[in-house]
Amino acid sequence: MTIDCADAYKLAGFWADVLGVSVSDDDQPGDPEALVETPGGAALLFIAVPEAKSIKNRLHLDLMPDDRTRDEEVERLLALGATLVADHRRPNGRGWATMADPEGNEFCVECGAAERAALSGTRLPVTADDVTTAVRLAVDALGAFPADDWTTPAGSLDWTCWETVEHMSDDLFSYAVRMGPREPSLDGGVPYRVSSARAGGPASAIFAAREAGPCGLLRTLEASGALLAAMVRAASPDLRCHHAYGISDPEGFAAMGVVETLVHTHDVAQGLSRSWTPPADLCDRALARLFPEAPADEDRWAVLLWATGRAELPGRDRVAQWKWHSAPL
Repeated sequence: MTIDCADAYKLAGFWADVLGVSVSDDDQPGDPEALVETPGGAALLFIAVPEAKSIKNRLHLDLMPDDRTRDEEVERLLALGATLVADHRRPNGRGWATMADPEGNEFCVECGAAERAALSGTRLPVTADDVTTAVRLAVDALGAFPADDWTTPAGSLDWTCWETVEHMSDDLFSYAVRMGPREPSLDGGVPYRVSSARAGGPASAIFAAREAGPCGLLRTLEASGALLAAMVRAASPDLRCHHAYGISDPEGFAAMGVVETLVHTHDVAQGLSRSWTPPADLCDRALARLFPEAPADEDRWAVLLWATGRAELPGRDRVAQWKWHSAPL
């Protein structure tokens, strides 16, 4: 998005602060243009022009903060040098605040997805970013574990820690490729050849080269996670694909990838005598999508371990056999 302005570098600095990023290293004060790039790939290019702003913008940006409320964001932006042009906020979370940057360009601030969900009593969806977060958390945690103990059983599983991570990588790969064909199958997965490296081991299409060691093993996990995240991000929400527990949608496969990653990282951590706890909000979104009947008033990680048969929950029977709700909610 290109924005005309009087001082490109100064205005780019304001918007860099708004978005929590930096002005491009190639730009300097006094330059006729300045670039601000965001982690999501969007970019704002500010170009100095001789004309002053004279009318209201016909096109403007809407900001929806992730980690602050709408009203907290308004106060933060005022402190950065923005001005409040018109206040259309409502107590129930609807509406917006119209603001202007230091050169008078209007923009709006609305409630972010989390605040909107909390105010409306709805759930937040599981996203491609959640898949990326879960896999990166797992890779970082597992990478810090000892490198010479990966043949021990993973928690209560019959698989070794190495086999369990291979299974995680294979699951993420399997979920991703189901969404690849122009006409995804509704009665079976993509027919890759699967096999087991040993009797009793997991049947997989994906195996890591043993000579690559744990670092190589974790690279396969991260690669499969990136593949699933990319497919979920690109797929139409209306897409439907086969899963053994019922036909699912891209969000469902994202949630499956998150759950497989979190609970199997727990299994490996147990096998290597380590403890590991993922973020509660990530667990909560996965639970809401795949285990909608799970208790909502208990610790979210404890509930996810209980729902997948890995732990007890006070006042409830231990889950002996479990499966998630694959179908779209």
